[in-house]
Amino acid sequence: MSDYYGNQPQDVRPGIDARRLWAGGVATAVVAALLAVVGLLIARGIFEVEVLAPKGEGVWGNASTTTYALVAAAVALLATGLMHLLSVATPAPSQFFGWIMVLVTLIAVVLPLTLTVAPSAKIATAAINLVIGLAIATVVNSMAASARTLHRRRSQQNAAPPQTRQWPQQQQQEPPTRYYDR
Repeated sequence: MSDYYGNQPQDVRPGIDARRLWAGGVATAVVAALLAVVGLLIARGIFEVEVLAPKGEGVWGNASTTTYALVAAAVALLATGLMHLLSVATPAPSQFFGWIMVLVTLIAVVLPLTLTVAPSAKIATAAINLVIGLAIATVVNSMAASARTLHRRRSQQNAAPPQTRQWPQQQQQEPPTRYYDR
């Protein structure tokens, strides 16, 4: 059985185009950082919820907005590294990545709900974390799928050809004439 390109299954192995994967990872980091900023601006500016900023800091808040955006970008880069590792080391990288990202996102959603702050701040932070986590998981998973490749295995140049054994041919015997003489 051969694949689309005529290669035998033992001739190819799955791989990943690291350049494309990491270029997509950097783009995902930018998206995650911008999602964090947009989420904070919506929470503070539209709903007037004090997320990550004390009262009186305004819509932009304080340095925690920048920190939140940088952490979101760092998480996207960590997710890209995780996907790269899983792609070269595990048989089903998308499944493992999906489970890990669901659990990490769940932690990021539940953690703010355990803090001793206003309920509106808890819910807003949890919602922002949920959107960022889902965006990172979805984008990294889809771009990794587009960065997957098939690599041909190198043929052994100096390997001796496989040994073949000639089996002795049996001589064909003539059937006894007594059956054909009649």
